[in-house]
Amino acid sequence: MSDLQLKGPTMHGQGSPASVRRVLAASLIGTAIEFYDFYIYATAASLVFGPLFFPASSPSAQLLSAYATFAIAFIARPVGAVFFGHFGDRMGRKATLVASLLLMGVSTTLIAFLPTFQMVGWVAPALLCLLRFGQGLGLGGEWGGAALLAVENAPDGKRARFGMFPQLGAPVGFIAANGFFLLLGLGLSEEDFQNWGWRLPFLASALLVAVGLWVRLSLTETPAFSKARQEKAPALIPLGELLRSHWREVLGGTFAVVACFVVYYVATAFALGFGTTELGYSREAFLLVQLIAILFMAIGIIASGYLSDALSSRYVLMAGCLAAVAAGFLAAPLMGSSSLVLVGVFLSLALLIMGFVYGPLGAWLPGLFPTRVRYSGASLAFNVGGVLGGGLTPIVAQVLAEEGGLGWVGLYFSGAAGLSLVALALSRTTYRNHD
Repeated sequence: MSDLQLKGPTMHGQGSPASVRRVLAASLIGTAIEFYDFYIYATAASLVFGPLFFPASSPSAQLLSAYATFAIAFIARPVGAVFFGHFGDRMGRKATLVASLLLMGVSTTLIAFLPTFQMVGWVAPALLCLLRFGQGLGLGGEWGGAALLAVENAPDGKRARFGMFPQLGAPVGFIAANGFFLLLGLGLSEEDFQNWGWRLPFLASALLVAVGLWVRLSLTETPAFSKARQEKAPALIPLGELLRSHWREVLGGTFAVVACFVVYYVATAFALGFGTTELGYSREAFLLVQLIAILFMAIGIIASGYLSDALSSRYVLMAGCLAAVAAGFLAAPLMGSSSLVLVGVFLSLALLIMGFVYGPLGAWLPGLFPTRVRYSGASLAFNVGGVLGGGLTPIVAQVLAEEGGLGWVGLYFSGAAGLSLVALALSRTTYRNHD
């Protein structure tokens, strides 16, 4: 049976410029909002959650406790991938994407109203962990659906360029999140920021989610899913079929994405926490450096999208992993240089490479799976890889830096990239053409 999974705009009359723009806007805006929600938590965990939600102890212990709550969402993400993947493969992409965005937005907004440890004791971090879990559930269903929305509407020869739009949501969301915190830091006193200012980015999520829902509710189902459903009934239990018939692709995809999570969270969450404590840089200065560096990630995503269509997504991902292996050895000399400019050079280089190990995933991962289990397959591989590569990275990097120095952080960075390189080398080289 013809899969038709990665062909779209020429099918079912969905090729008008207006419909294409709407699809690409929905995949970009939705993931930008989701990643904004995710990143404001990462930023707040690095800056304020330690003293606000955990008992007084050393600043390092409080920071590690805040990073531990950060990791909870990565445990929830595979659960969200299974849950939303099931309904995305059985009922369709549109409704599932709306539900995942709503769950993430409600969880994020409620964080703005949480009491602190000083107010209610251990109830405060317990509620924080619960809402963090809700964030992870929502994001677990978000990425895979947004990637499918783009590539299942892509014409031949433009899969990676369409697939890069949900990936661009990451730097857009990061800029919005860190830019918001930077403006708050510049406009508020430290006392006001600690008391109530940090809550404003979480409160703003409600408005952003309303915009995202409005965009996504105007969409129609993807041509690939509609065609597959007409020709054959959906899998009764997509996860069971996935693990029975496509476990090799799930395994390869999982390890292939580890590098992008390690690279990203070393250069963002860990770097921000370490830079503003151990290295002694001001919060505003470091946030500004990261905002500049994240632009290089956007450049990398766009460049990798065009290169992937010209060459192949797999080859571009492998090249990015090779570059990341080399970049890890620059972490200690540049991050520990006592120069914020050189720190910025390392962060810019790391995030440029991040664009090449992340951008092509929007086309490559969905291409590993047939239409009937694609939502489950792409989501599960991406989010289990997130657990391995992202959930514990700020904690591991912080411990490595404290016990052995930044050189060990760099080795961790390089090792993760090497693992993904091996997984990519052993994975398939072409898109699936048949179910």
